[in-house]
Amino acid sequence: MKKIVKGMLVTLTILIVFSAGGWLYLRSQIHQPSEQARQAATRAQTTQPVLSFKADLVKGPQIIFYPGALVAPESYSVWAEKLAAAGYQVSIVRFPLDLAVLAPQRAHQVLAKHQRAYVIGGHSLGGVMASRFAQQHQARLKGVFFLASYPDKKGSLRQLDQPVLSVTASRDGVLDWSAYRQAKQYLPHHTSYQQIKGGNHAGFGSYGAQKGDHVATISSQAQQQRTATILLRWLRQLN
Repeated sequence: MKKIVKGMLVTLTILIVFSAGGWLYLRSQIHQPSEQARQAATRAQTTQPVLSFKADLVKGPQIIFYPGALVAPESYSVWAEKLAAAGYQVSIVRFPLDLAVLAPQRAHQVLAKHQRAYVIGGHSLGGVMASRFAQQHQARLKGVFFLASYPDKKGSLRQLDQPVLSVTASRDGVLDWSAYRQAKQYLPHHTSYQQIKGGNHAGFGSYGAQKGDHVATISSQAQQQRTATILLRWLRQLN
C-alpha cells in the first residue's frame, strides 16, 4: 500500500510540475497590447471578465467581442474606443489564459447585465467561438462579425437571417486561407465580405508582430482605423 501511495504522489507531483510549466509557457506566449492600445484601455471600465467601452449616447446594439487566441483583450482597445465614441457599447471578454475555447459561453455574463440586443464577433480563434455562441443564442442577436476568422461546423450560421460580416486582410499570413474558403459553406448567402488591402493578421489588434504573419504594407494605426470604419458602416445598416 505504501508503495502504491508513494507512486501516486510521485505521479501527482510530476503532473503538477508539468501543468505549472505549461501554464507559465502559455502565459509567456500571450501577445501584449501596444502602448497606444494600453492607453486606450485605461479609459475603459474593467469588470471581471469584461473590458467595457461605454457609449455616452447609445445608438445601437451592444457589441460583444472575443479576442484571438493568446492575445490580451486590451489589444483591441483602439478600434473598440472608436466604436464607443460612435454610440456602440463594446464589451471585450476576458478568458482563462486568453483562450476563448476554455470558456466559450462567457458572453452570457455580458447579456445578463445588459438586457439589450447584441452583436457578437471575434478575431481568429475568438471568432470561431463567437459563432458557436451566436448559433446557440439567437433571441436578441442582431448580427455576427469575423475579423480574420470563420465559423466551424459546430457554429454554422448558414441558416441565420441576421447580417454577417467577414473582414480579412490581404497580407494575413496566419489565417488558414484554404479553411477560410471552405468555411464559407457555414455562412449565409447574404454575408458581406470585406478585405483590408495591405493589412495583416495582427493588425486587427494592436499588439505588434505575430509569428507566421506577413509584414503589413500599411501602418497598424491605418488598419485599426479601417477596421473601425468597416464595422461602423456595417453596424449602421442593422435594424
